[in-house]
Amino acid sequence: MPGSHSLPRRASVMMAALLLVCAAGCSRTDHSANPGPAASSAPPVAPSRLGDLAAFRRIAADVSTMVDKGDLPAAKARVKDLEVEWDAAEAGLKPRDAANWHVLDKAIDRALAALRSDPPTQADCKAALRDLLATFDNLQAKS
Repeated sequence: MPGSHSLPRRASVMMAALLLVCAAGCSRTDHSANPGPAASSAPPVAPSRLGDLAAFRRIAADVSTMVDKGDLPAAKARVKDLEVEWDAAEAGLKPRDAANWHVLDKAIDRALAALRSDPPTQADCKAALRDLLATFDNLQAKS
């Protein structure tokens, strides 16, 4: 990945991943004092055994919206953010629930492969993103 991101960008991604890992390990469950932004279109979900996957799901939802609009180049660019953040968080997430980490990792890999195929097809990308979002939702429902 040398040259693909500037040093500040990599530092930002690493900090975001660290914050995700730290937030996922937080035991505070009463969020009524700080409900967070209401602008998210994703349904509120409980943390899975992997922790809070909401940030990863939001990126996948963004990618899915781009695919639905037929903007596959933008979706391909945005899914790179998911790949980078997921890989950066692996060390903190995988030990919590390795089996489900692998399930989600494979779903992410299928979405990456669909968007990076030459040429990508909207139907294949839609199916891969639908499956990825369902995987996120299923893991959250298991918690």
